Amino acid sequence: MHDLIRDITLCILFAWGIGLIAHFTRQPLILAYLIAGFIIGPFGIGWVKSDESISTISELGLIFMLFMIGLEIDLKKIIRAGKVILFAAGGQLIAGCVLGAAFFMALGLKLGGGFDALYLSVACALSSTVVIVKVLYEKRELDTLPGRITLGILVLQDIFAILFLAVQPSLADLQVSVVALSIARVGVLVATALILSRYVLPALFHQIARRPELVLLGALAWCFLIGEIAERLHLSREMGSLVAGVSLSTFPYALDVTAKVTTLRDFFITLFFVAVGMTIPIPNGATIGLALIIAVFTVVSRMLTTFTPLYLMKQGLRASLLPALNLAQISEFSLVVLQTGIAAGHITTQTSSAASFAFVILAVLSTFAMMRSDQITRLLIGPMKRIGLRDLDHGQGREGDHAEGHGDARRIVILGFFRTASALLAEIERQNASLLDQISVVDFNPNVFRTLVGRGQHVIYGDISNVDTLVHAGVGKAEIIILSVPDSLLKGANNEKLVRHVRSINPTAKIISTADVLGDVSDIYAAGADYVTVPRLSDAHALYEVIEAADQGLLDDKRAEMDAQLAERREVLP
Repeated sequence: MHDLIRDITLCILFAWGIGLIAHFTRQPLILAYLIAGFIIGPFGIGWVKSDESISTISELGLIFMLFMIGLEIDLKKIIRAGKVILFAAGGQLIAGCVLGAAFFMALGLKLGGGFDALYLSVACALSSTVVIVKVLYEKRELDTLPGRITLGILVLQDIFAILFLAVQPSLADLQVSVVALSIARVGVLVATALILSRYVLPALFHQIARRPELVLLGALAWCFLIGEIAERLHLSREMGSLVAGVSLSTFPYALDVTAKVTTLRDFFITLFFVAVGMTIPIPNGATIGLALIIAVFTVVSRMLTTFTPLYLMKQGLRASLLPALNLAQISEFSLVVLQTGIAAGHITTQTSSAASFAFVILAVLSTFAMMRSDQITRLLIGPMKRIGLRDLDHGQGREGDHAEGHGDARRIVILGFFRTASALLAEIERQNASLLDQISVVDFNPNVFRTLVGRGQHVIYGDISNVDTLVHAGVGKAEIIILSVPDSLLKGANNEKLVRHVRSINPTAKIISTADVLGDVSDIYAAGADYVTVPRLSDAHALYEVIEAADQGLLDDKRAEMDAQLAERREVLP
């Protein structure tokens, strides 16, 4: 026990030290944890040599990581994902695994017996939730169409990994009856967890809701209980912890449980990745070469298997490219899969080490690529069009011959279409529907494009940050130009720059822009805007009216008024 505590102490100290360096150099923390493990492990300075310690640390970290992944899987969102995400994820996973198995077998790795090719194909088909969510959150792209597609595919990748982990113990004797038995065991485990979490846990957690230490202890007890049941069913504790998390994801107290367990999660995830780092040997030429091959294959296969189904479903070049770029790395879940493969004796340490190096390479490169994904996409769209790939603007003439064949400019042009513009069109439709014929919308969201075209609205598919798009959209002849998209969602521009571009094209139009930050209002006016809206002020006014209604006992009337407005609205965006 003393040696285990000493080893954990070294893991935490080195993870923190290397983590500080990673933080100041803006590198992924997972990379720091892997390096920390390598330094103190048996292949580094050798301060941690005990295989038992490394195995225990790794298993504890793995159990907690899978429990938290399960907690964050929203089954309701999967059900509501829609055919675009379902087909894109299905195409990416199936094609990725098939291409991976064929590719790695061609390199001489085994599909049966050693299973190296199979594990690598699965590992390369999964993308990093940690890296992707962090970058998309920093870029404020989680709620954009490419962001939602990316997150939807990530969730379904996690489900696929769960199914693989269920079959994984039976790979050495992969018969129909064995697979059926494994699936039946998983069914029993899932049913047990769901029944208990549905009918037993709510009553217990309701009683202890005000005792944070008991909520935390109850969550941990649940994690290890389901893990132990899984072990008794000849599955694995890791599989059980994942199911434990998923069964709590729709639990009334799931948010509270997640908040309580997050600190422990971070602690044990750190231990897991440090333990993985301790298993990475000093690479030789063959390992580095295989790692580079895995990295290149992952990027190329992700572009093929993610872009293709999205493009075939007519999402447009941009909305098909961005998710492919976002997903172009290996998942931390892949390291989990590879570790279970080593523990089961299915793959060699060299294969796992090469995949770990590929994970590190792609974690760094994909972070930089995602931060510049819009620039990369703009660079790629031109050549892709030249080789014959059609975008949604195919058929839009260069002199205003747009999607519906109208060549006349509209009096009102809405540049960019997000929720405010959606609400504006709904309000115009409610109060003065004849005005819709005088409005043109410019945006590159394929869902917006198709929906507006289906409603007979004049819409142009294009990037509003591109001056050519503004010219061809008829901005020069418009009387009123509306910019309602906040700076946080604009790519390659902001409202001030857009106002300057629009004013240079049309000196006489009335330009209405928006500002989230009060300090930007004067700058946007100086750029040439005629009016600047500040959404926070209108929101504050609406909230004040609600407070007044509540004080006067008229809150039900106020809600009835709002319900009536919502009932008759026909918005493009939810």
